[in-house]
Amino acid sequence: MHSTLSFSQATTVPRSNYAFDSHSPAFALSKPINLRFCGLRREAFGFSYLTQSCSSRVRFSSRGHSKKISASTGTNGTPPKSFDYDLIIIGAGVGGHGAALHAVEKGLKTAIVEGDVVGGTCVNRGCVPSKALLAVSGRLRELQSEHHMKALGLQVSAAGYDRQGVADHANNLASKIRSNLTNSMKALGVDILTGFGTIWGPQKVKYGKVGFPDNIVTAKDIIIATGSIPFVPKGIEVDGKTVITSDHALKLEYVPDWIAIVGSGYIGLEFSDVYTALGSEVTFIEALDQLMPGFDPEIGKLAQRVLINPRKIDYHTGVFATKITPARDGKPVIIELTDAKTKEPKDTLEVDAALIATGRAPFTNGLGLDNINVVTQRGFVPVDERMRVIDANGNLVPHLYCIGDANGKMMLAHAASAQGISVVEQVTGRDHVLSHLSIPAACFTHPEISMVGLTEPQAREKGEKEGFEVSVAKTSFKANTKALAENEGEGLAKLLYRSDNGEILGVHIFGLHAADLIHEASNAIALGTRIQDIKFAVHAHPTLSEVLDELFKSAKVKAPASSSPVSEPVAV
Repeated sequence: MHSTLSFSQATTVPRSNYAFDSHSPAFALSKPINLRFCGLRREAFGFSYLTQSCSSRVRFSSRGHSKKISASTGTNGTPPKSFDYDLIIIGAGVGGHGAALHAVEKGLKTAIVEGDVVGGTCVNRGCVPSKALLAVSGRLRELQSEHHMKALGLQVSAAGYDRQGVADHANNLASKIRSNLTNSMKALGVDILTGFGTIWGPQKVKYGKVGFPDNIVTAKDIIIATGSIPFVPKGIEVDGKTVITSDHALKLEYVPDWIAIVGSGYIGLEFSDVYTALGSEVTFIEALDQLMPGFDPEIGKLAQRVLINPRKIDYHTGVFATKITPARDGKPVIIELTDAKTKEPKDTLEVDAALIATGRAPFTNGLGLDNINVVTQRGFVPVDERMRVIDANGNLVPHLYCIGDANGKMMLAHAASAQGISVVEQVTGRDHVLSHLSIPAACFTHPEISMVGLTEPQAREKGEKEGFEVSVAKTSFKANTKALAENEGEGLAKLLYRSDNGEILGVHIFGLHAADLIHEASNAIALGTRIQDIKFAVHAHPTLSEVLDELFKSAKVKAPASSSPVSEPVAV
């Protein structure tokens, strides 16, 4: 879960039957998905949904770009001549919220349609409550480590926890953030339209609650931000008690003695951190031949040595969980495993509970896309690099955009928000294309894992295709004063770069506060800063940021700095 996800509508009927998990494909899909580049779909790297024949019909506009749009107007009439709003957003998750606030800042009359609760998955069933649970697991794990406490000269009596108190902490945090988001939009004049939203036609949105009359509103531009829901593969019966998804797990209704986690991506890893700290034994079930398949291989091996091997965790790799039956009639949860390659039955597990962490499915079914001749691809809404929706004929749909998990470019809450802001920039006259390569990702285990850009295999493949050499620099947390002061010297930072021109291709960090440290690298990639220039940046001492300082300084770049690092002193 990755835990940082955006979703707005709640329903018992998924809007899609397809799944997307860029880090742990622990199940088979009927249609293959080509996932590469650290969880990004190929479109994020310049491979468009448009075929060669389609692209000849599409020209871009805004700031020097022209655009030809010939999408179907559907069955609900022609576009209106006047509008109720400048912008309507369907879905009030993190992506929709970010777009709404930026739209108000730009002077747009804005409404947001929400059929569930403000905040979407991230706030209510994802990154926010999961961070509360992980905060507890981190503190408890530290207090329970006699070696760690003794090294700091501390004596702590037996540390325990109150399950309901921990659950309340997560729930209260979600409630607080949800209230903050709601109040921020109301204070800025964003109209919150309650109900299930659908595209009714060109520049038209229908919304309403079951049992009440529907409402139809119009807008010059519309953004789809409906997010995603947990994906449950066929053969797995979820009862919400003993066989659960991340939605159920975050409620922490009980702590099982032994829990199987299907999938070893972000979501699975974070919950393994929580459950083992609270006393559970964990068994991972992973379809690929190694755990944490979406991470840089070197970082993954180190993380396994620290996060998996010393803890009460075992694992089965190269297998599918083809059938899972909940506990009933005094019997445990039964999991039938099948060899991922031969498809032959391999083993049967009996556990107290099973968490299905096999990824997310876009929440787009029933959105009314057929009214505008749009066909989803594995449930995802097809868009171009400017998040503009593409219809079944390869043409751009007028004034319609899709952001976040629903388009599948990068299924992270902050990516959805960035996409929403990018769209608002476009509809207010400034062309903007978001660089997904510069968007960081993080796994909030203890220690944390973070990354931005390409993994080493991806970088080397790119280098072979484009004819440049990939260089690698590394630095250890063991050499950092602040990490040693915290008695947290276990960690590594890794830099992938071009030695000929200093371009940063990727940065991967495993260690204390890795999720916070990654942003210096992320911003450098976004701004096009080269290593020979960032080497001269000054970092406070002693801080963890010096891990990145040493990492950049250790890189060997042939190209000179683009400008002098020396500046004139400023009188204060």
